[in-house]
Parts: sequence; C-alpha cells; structure tokens
Amino acid sequence: MVAQGRNTSPKANWPFAGRLRWRHVILLVLILMTLASALASIVSTHQTRVQYARFQDLEKQRDSLQTAWGRLLLEESTWSAPGRVETIATQRLDMHVPDVNDVEVIRP
Repeated sequence: MVAQGRNTSPKANWPFAGRLRWRHVILLVLILMTLASALASIVSTHQTRVQYARFQDLEKQRDSLQTAWGRLLLEESTWSAPGRVETIATQRLDMHVPDVNDVEVIRP
C-alpha cells in the first residue's frame, strides 16, 4: 500500500527537495564567485607587495654596484695617471727617456 500525502520519489529524500529553487542556486553561485574574486584580489595584492620588496632590494643592489663602479673608475684613473706611470718607470724599473744620440731612425 502507498502512503498518501508522501512523495516517494528519489528526490523526495533529498534534504532540500522542493525548497531549492533556481534563484537559490544562482545566489549560491554568485556568493562563491564573490569569494573567489576576493581571494584572487588578496593573492594579487600579496604578490604585488612581494615583488615590490624584491624590486627595492634590486634597486639597493644596483645603487651599491654603481657606487663600487665609480670607485673603481676613480682608482683606475689614479693608477694610470701618466705622471705616476713615469715615476714608477724611473724609480722601480730604472727606465729613462733616451738621449737624442741613442735614438736611431730606421727608414723602410
């Protein structure tokens, strides 16, 4: 015998049977999409901050390298100054400018 007033279909056993409407489904989907959008915004903001911190570190490194490069250029110009080279050649290597009589011109 079939009980009257009770729906015996498989959907009748589902907890939201008859109460779940399309607008509820759409509302649930919209809520989930809003949450996903909020999480994506949070992740994007975090990645932006991490990349900006890395960018600042790289700028500091660039500045220190430029400072070191400037010091090296100054040191190079100091070491290669013509007066210094001539002084070292005279004192350490015992070199001197040749006398006019010591110079021979060879013509091809």
